[in-house]
Amino acid sequence: MSSPGMPTLPPAARVILASSNLKKLRELQRILTAAVPGLHTEQVISAAGIDLPEVVEDAVTFEGNALLKARAAARATGLLAVADDSGLAVDVLGGAPGIFSARWSGRHGDDDANNDLLLAQLADVPDAHRAARFVCAAALVDPRSGVPGAEPVEHVERGEMPGILLRERRGEGGFGYDPLFQPDGEMRSAAQLSPEEKDAISHRGKAFRALAAHIARRLPPQSPQP
Repeated sequence: MSSPGMPTLPPAARVILASSNLKKLRELQRILTAAVPGLHTEQVISAAGIDLPEVVEDAVTFEGNALLKARAAARATGLLAVADDSGLAVDVLGGAPGIFSARWSGRHGDDDANNDLLLAQLADVPDAHRAARFVCAAALVDPRSGVPGAEPVEHVERGEMPGILLRERRGEGGFGYDPLFQPDGEMRSAAQLSPEEKDAISHRGKAFRALAAHIARRLPPQSPQP
């Protein structure tokens, strides 16, 4: 499970998120500890500081890219690994940015540039045609199948959050396209919701809650206390 330069993983750690994004880690910790009985925050760790191999996300679906990341983390650490691939699908753009959401402007992870480009592309689109949805594919890969020579156990779930795109940013919370996205049934943007409110309706919350039962089955019967 260890490799040169890789820190010793906490004994209580049982699930590794194949991402070093701290905001995504905090979100996942909230979702999973609420959904998986006996799972503690300290047991859900990120890939930050761990020398994981770089993953080329060359699949053409959210599900495919999520599995690529989870497989790489599971192979490198020997831990139960989870990953997600998420993005924004805009109806009038034929589902784009889709799997290219994080690098829509050409610079990966530049939220401001991505939002600016999307606003410009939709500037002349009337409100009635600004429907969109956030999509998340959440993948689990367990390399510890318990059967010598057996393939790792894999499972993928999908979640969606429908809504509309605003004409300007609203709110300071969240990340990505949250300031431009107003979920169905809300008068606020996703960036104006509290973390708990967003978790309850978000694409990532839905996908990982669906995955929670599969995670619980792969964990030891008695999770250690932090």
